Amino acid sequence: MPKEDATELLSIDGREVRVSNPDKLYFSKQTKLSKLDLVRYYLSIAPGALGGIRDRPVVLKRYVNGAEGEAFYQKRAPAQRPSWLRTITLAFPSGRTAEEIVVDDAAGLAWIVNLGCIELHPHLVRAGDLDHPDELRVDLDPGPGVSWADVRTVALEVKSLLDEMGLRGWPKTSGSRGIHINVRIHPRWTFDEVRRAALALSRAVERRAPTLATSKWWKEERHGVFLDYNQNAKDRTTCSAYSVRPVPDARVSAPLHWREVPNCEPSDFTVLTIPKRFAEIGDPHEGIDAAAGSLEKLLELAAQDEAAGLGDAPWPPHFRKTESEPRRVAPSRAKSVGNKSVAKAPRTKMPLIVVANSPSKEAALSGLERWKSKHAEVAELLAADDVLVDSMRGRSSSWTRIRINLRHVPEELRPLNETPDPDDDPTREWRKMHASKKTI
Repeated sequence: MPKEDATELLSIDGREVRVSNPDKLYFSKQTKLSKLDLVRYYLSIAPGALGGIRDRPVVLKRYVNGAEGEAFYQKRAPAQRPSWLRTITLAFPSGRTAEEIVVDDAAGLAWIVNLGCIELHPHLVRAGDLDHPDELRVDLDPGPGVSWADVRTVALEVKSLLDEMGLRGWPKTSGSRGIHINVRIHPRWTFDEVRRAALALSRAVERRAPTLATSKWWKEERHGVFLDYNQNAKDRTTCSAYSVRPVPDARVSAPLHWREVPNCEPSDFTVLTIPKRFAEIGDPHEGIDAAAGSLEKLLELAAQDEAAGLGDAPWPPHFRKTESEPRRVAPSRAKSVGNKSVAKAPRTKMPLIVVANSPSKEAALSGLERWKSKHAEVAELLAADDVLVDSMRGRSSSWTRIRINLRHVPEELRPLNETPDPDDDPTREWRKMHASKKTI
């Protein structure tokens, strides 16, 4: 049989799943793992992984060339799929709809992993009610140079606040540099209300730990650990429990007990260690579905913020602008508003330059190193959080933009904003076309 036609036929709870190219390496640098190894990993912890995705529409983030290749997002279910695999139609803020996969069992889990879904990306809702989330997600995203100890400290501050709000948080490592905290809620509130509650939570934690935490959307205004409230907007997804992340050691987004958070290390949780841990201690998130709570206290907190003059915060760019949302433009790019008086204190514009755009993160980082070599004197003056590595999400794929904040560089030493190297923004043509349609 030719190697490219090789398949492995698995029988899973009475259903057959074919794994194509089972020996294809999906991790090859630090850890050697084939596609079949990944399928077997997910089957070994299937009850835990299904706890995060069962009965939820799933976005397929596909790494068809393995973890070291580029990924693309596929919302629509493949036309060729097993008859026993469920789908459901979702409507998005853009007005478009898509028929998405719903995974109910281990066979369905294995089937989407065979498509190259190294990570699992479920929506906030269940298939039975697509308008009311049953989960609030707290995403702790550390900025450059932020220590893991600080991330853990902020996570414990989140727990303290949730306890006061009568809610139970379920922590897990993100599988990268952060921590996720999932909060089951009764499906009574809309997406906008859940996001409003998440924003209130983020602002409250920032007030409690002002030197460690931030709720600021624009990267140039952030410090420490960012609490990404926009992960609760409709159409947003994050990797769920037991997801494998595309990093060299095949790290896993690992569910934790709260008692483990103060001393845990993300590198302890990989494809090679999690199955043994699962077999020995079970799933730390078992019972999460029985712990649904109310958002009423968080929404009261949101109302207090609004009464104090805190309006909405920026949304992701493809969402419709809300009435109380501030201007949706980065402070460094904001233009003055004529002679109108502004009640709020003016934001400080940051001197930002773009040095690299590329679908390949490695290529973008190489461009950053070339920029640093060319401007060695300037590079020495930069703080860790002056280098902004942005993971940009396009229409169906992600790409990397790298910017430099020159705030710590004297004006006379600041280099000009040159053409980025590389300069391969995959959304540029689409944006030009979209802009031209607006002028017609």
